[in-house]
Amino acid sequence: MKKFLLIFGIVLLSRVISFGQLSGETEIKSTIDQLFDGIRANDSLLIQPIVHQTCTLQTIQNNKDGNVIISKTEMAAFIKSVGTKRAGVQLDERLSGYDIKIDGDMATVWTPYSFFVNNNFSHCGVNAFTLIRQNDSWKILSIDTQI
Repeated sequence: MKKFLLIFGIVLLSRVISFGQLSGETEIKSTIDQLFDGIRANDSLLIQPIVHQTCTLQTIQNNKDGNVIISKTEMAAFIKSVGTKRAGVQLDERLSGYDIKIDGDMATVWTPYSFFVNNNFSHCGVNAFTLIRQNDSWKILSIDTQI
């Protein structure tokens, strides 16, 4: 009987841990989706609550000589640009997957993407997000984008 209870407890605990991981992944995916919904809608108010106050944004790309360059953008400037409507311009970053890793109150997410302007393909690459959980919600702490 003791063996049965021990095995039952282990199985039950593994189910609880697995459910918690899936719940966290769903919340993290929702946070990232909200970022891109805000970009598509030119709505900076969708982005502000999901971005940590110290969030960094970096773009990694090769210059014409093939050398890697890193460009940093102030998050406040990025959020302001999202809220600036551009007549006749629709931006749409489409993610093709989410590779989510969670450890306690920190998570990393790898998201390959294709970027479209007015439904025309512009470029593709990958985003690497770092998120932290504060007050039971996930906040984006950093975004690194490779073009």
